Amino acid sequence: MAYKIEIAIAAKRVFDKLHKDAIKRLSETIDGLAELPRPAQALKMTGKDLYRVRSGDYRVIYQIQDKALLVLVVKIGHRREVYRD
Repeated sequence: MAYKIEIAIAAKRVFDKLHKDAIKRLSETIDGLAELPRPAQALKMTGKDLYRVRSGDYRVIYQIQDKALLVLVVKIGHRREVYRD
């Protein structure tokens, strides 16, 4: 059963400003989460109900809502900056 993908407004803004190559790679990663929201390379973040997955030098931080079959992408960013609050 496929999950629906939603991207938060702030994450979408960052996504739209990225280089075309990064956008293509991230799009493939995010689209893959619809079929398999917990891929082998995804890690659960400590102390939070969030997961992260690598895509080159970028990270996608997302929340899985199993009851609603929804993957909510809350943050996208370069690995150096994405974990800063």
